[in-house]
Amino acid sequence: MSSNEFNELSARLERIEQISLLQAKPILDIKEASLFIGFSIAHIYRLTSTRQIPHFKKGAKLLFKKDDLEAWMTETRVMTEEETEKRAATYAALSKRK
Repeated sequence: MSSNEFNELSARLERIEQISLLQAKPILDIKEASLFIGFSIAHIYRLTSTRQIPHFKKGAKLLFKKDDLEAWMTETRVMTEEETEKRAATYAALSKRK
């Protein structure tokens, strides 16, 4: 195994360890939130400064509830094609009655 392959494997194991530790934590700091939602730290700072992402401040430290982040990530659900067609059919049926 080359040194490069070893370093890559070591980095992957460290990331897996970090992710598994996140599972037990209900409150995340900004680095953990970045890992959890897959956004860069800089992007999360932009989202917090414009109040687009739920967060808490304790002194200068930004904190995030994992449940809040999960809810925030799934708040804009896109309907499936089948759901859209059913909604359109319902709308068309109700519009004809008027």
